[in-house]
Amino acid sequence: MKLFESHIVKCVLGILVLLQFGCAGTEETQDAVPSAGIDFGKQPKRIIVQHILIGFKGSVRGKSIQRSQEQAESLAQEIYQKAKSGENFDNLVKQYTDDSHPGIYAMVNYGQQGNSDDGIYTRRGMVPVFGDVGFALQVGEIGLGEYSPTSSKYGWHIIKRLE
Repeated sequence: MKLFESHIVKCVLGILVLLQFGCAGTEETQDAVPSAGIDFGKQPKRIIVQHILIGFKGSVRGKSIQRSQEQAESLAQEIYQKAKSGENFDNLVKQYTDDSHPGIYAMVNYGQQGNSDDGIYTRRGMVPVFGDVGFALQVGEIGLGEYSPTSSKYGWHIIKRLE
């Protein structure tokens, strides 16, 4: 009987987590539960970020990127340092991004409603590192999202929080 009761408790807890954070519905999302160790209660409900995507051969559908993964990492580090030293971020986006300019995204945190038709994306609908870095930044701050096959499959993200 105790085994049965523990399964019920686990099921109820799982449902509560899904109700709190939403269901994983996009191919980019790997986990039903947000990244461990992050205090989401202290993060804003909505942010606006601008980003530079640095991909490598085969990482971004529809783009004929020729650089290797190692070259992409080196370039991302170089651009990140330029941005951190005060170079005009929008000019860096125009020059380097493998996304489209201006690369500005409004994003709502877990538990909030987004509407991609209005250009407001849910955090769950983006690759995990994009939200993890973006929501951790203060306005005006710049961060780097490292490539990972599970949390940032398109490459490196240099992210500046605008609002």
